[in-house]
Amino acid sequence: MMGGFMAVALGTPVTIENELARLRSGDLDAIGALMSQYQHRLYRYLVRMVRQPATAEDLFQQTWLRVMERIKSYDPQRSFEAWLFSLAHNLAVDYLRRYRPESLDEPLPSGETPAARIESEDAGALDAMLARERAVLLVSAMEGLSMAHREVITLRFEEEMKLQEMAEVMNIPLATVKTRLHRALLSLRQIMTEKLATRN
Repeated sequence: MMGGFMAVALGTPVTIENELARLRSGDLDAIGALMSQYQHRLYRYLVRMVRQPATAEDLFQQTWLRVMERIKSYDPQRSFEAWLFSLAHNLAVDYLRRYRPESLDEPLPSGETPAARIESEDAGALDAMLARERAVLLVSAMEGLSMAHREVITLRFEEEMKLQEMAEVMNIPLATVKTRLHRALLSLRQIMTEKLATRN
């Protein structure tokens, strides 16, 4: 994934590795290319973690400040993506511990959430309505999961990270990632089954 980002600036190919090398040598302008590559995924991950867009924006900015502060300690042999997301993970967990005294492993009471609107010009009205209903059901079910379970599902299926990368991000053993993901999927299935049963 690291070498997958290619853009052309001033006729020279720009890769993540080149931008990291520039940043490590003190060129803070390199942060722009890195931010543009990861901004949407990182922000989405933080929103899933803390559930508050304004807080996620603050943590997003803090993550990039942390990148600039700690770039010299970054090991280029490691995945930059995993390192970046582990910085964001640590900031989000610290925030939740400070401002949300509840356990990070206990499910939070689920409430109503704003529905994500799915608009597709190609889909018919019925398809669009069904897609919105599924999205609302999934978002609602995700809200019923614990933060730890939301995190593994987000990293695996939204961020499409490998299990080993997830272990690096969360700083937990690979076996724990597998167990947590399995339990998260079971919990999600149970919540969705219950929600569907109450609708009928």
